[in-house]
Amino acid sequence: MDFNWLQTFVVAAETENFRRASELLYISQPSVTFHIKQLEKAIGVSLFNREGKKIKLTEEGRTFLKHARKLISSYQQSLEEMNRSNQGFTRTLSIAISPLIAETILPHVLKRYLNDYPHVEISVMILESTEIEKAVLDENVDIGLSCLKGNHPETISRILSKDPVILVCSHDGMDSESAIPLDEEEVLTNNYVLTHNHPGYWDELTTIIKQKFPSIRMMKVSQTHITKRFIVEGLGVSFLPESVVRRELLEGRLMEVNCHSIQLPEASTFAVIKYEHSLQLEFLEYLSRYRL
Repeated sequence: MDFNWLQTFVVAAETENFRRASELLYISQPSVTFHIKQLEKAIGVSLFNREGKKIKLTEEGRTFLKHARKLISSYQQSLEEMNRSNQGFTRTLSIAISPLIAETILPHVLKRYLNDYPHVEISVMILESTEIEKAVLDENVDIGLSCLKGNHPETISRILSKDPVILVCSHDGMDSESAIPLDEEEVLTNNYVLTHNHPGYWDELTTIIKQKFPSIRMMKVSQTHITKRFIVEGLGVSFLPESVVRRELLEGRLMEVNCHSIQLPEASTFAVIKYEHSLQLEFLEYLSRYRL
């Protein structure tokens, strides 16, 4: 059986039109008809009912369509694996990463890992932490790097790192050695506090802040990189993991405000996996050498 026949059949079934199928496949319409006839002859059933220019799948055609799609998918996967092998890849690893983790040291670590393990092909999917465990469960990815611990009994969660959360504001332009230290209460009460840019600690932290400073104003900003941009532009202040703002602090775009009245939380980074296979464990062991 020619795989071109299968491809033609699937496209014709999806378009319900031989002419449209010929356009999408860049072949002539007689070639489409020939492919379908040869396929019908090979499997011994009629795949389409023809009513003038219109075509509809027969009952047998609808059943065979499922198998045809699986055969084509399997064929394409085998070609991809052969191509990876020809390029020197012998193993593949798919990772789901939350946007917040992707902003920290992880890109640097991935670059070093790829240099040390050139035979491993990595694919990266950016997902919110709330979506990562499901991607692992559904086996869409091999590993999830999340700000949230997995809760499903079929997943395994490991803490990769813990990061102190600090209060940051825009830089006031003053010299850090000679300037008067920023007052925590003044900073919080005179600015919007930008919240919920991290899924792990904000619900509890907002309660604590409101109890301590009842008149405080808050604004939800879901993305960390937007939160940092807002702070730099003077639109508010926020409590963020230290690793997320490390560069901005060093470059003098943000300032840390010492907090004495609020016990600040820690932000954890979790690895979420479904199977403890060798490649997953090797990758996690490699990550553990670095502070994410």
